Amino acid sequence: MSRSVFITGGNRGIGLAIARSMAADGDKVAVTYRSGEPPAGVLGVQCDITDPEQVEAAFRQIEEAHGPVEVLVANAGITRDALLMRMSEDDFGEVVSTNLTAAYRLAKRATRGMLRARKGRMIFIGSTVGLRGETGQANYAAAKAGLVGLARSIARELGSRGITANVVTPGLTETDMTAALSQERLDAMLQEIPLRKAARPEDIAAVVRWLAGEDASYITGAVIPVDGGAGMGH
Repeated sequence: MSRSVFITGGNRGIGLAIARSMAADGDKVAVTYRSGEPPAGVLGVQCDITDPEQVEAAFRQIEEAHGPVEVLVANAGITRDALLMRMSEDDFGEVVSTNLTAAYRLAKRATRGMLRARKGRMIFIGSTVGLRGETGQANYAAAKAGLVGLARSIARELGSRGITANVVTPGLTETDMTAALSQERLDAMLQEIPLRKAARPEDIAAVVRWLAGEDASYITGAVIPVDGGAGMGH
């Protein structure tokens, strides 16, 4: 059955891989983007998820085109890396606003249709960094860790209404962000991964697709790592 799927940050990297995977399953997929062009075959919605009015407008556009959102994938995020002593208030606030506060905003708005339908899936894209920490990423780690508390609170509040909430935590993944790393830095990061390689965006998309499907209907409040073993024990 074709469902209404909403993915934030779905025009590149992990978000794009998720969008393509869900669309290939026959779902009606909508993605947000801030610049450039949306991918072909999905509904592109230009939206700044840190702006409540734009988020409301995005939901209305998706609901008119595809019906109430049944699967929400909160994927959009940013980094503003710096050592704690050098990290500005703006850099900390912007990362938390985009990576955590916006996820709360999206989840809250998505509950309207999900509560009426008495079913729904919320999937938050976290990070291994949110579980183990990382030098120079106190803002990013704090925001991604916050997604775990958010998802588990939603799982407890809305589980009786047939709504699940889970977190997928990717590790190092082949995206534009990793492409910008120096070879020395990349080699050092790979040494911390038992599988000695980065994930493909499709690896994360496969887990998200599974969580959104019937086979994962009894899973909620879970944190599922897709990190090659980098975060085990956390």
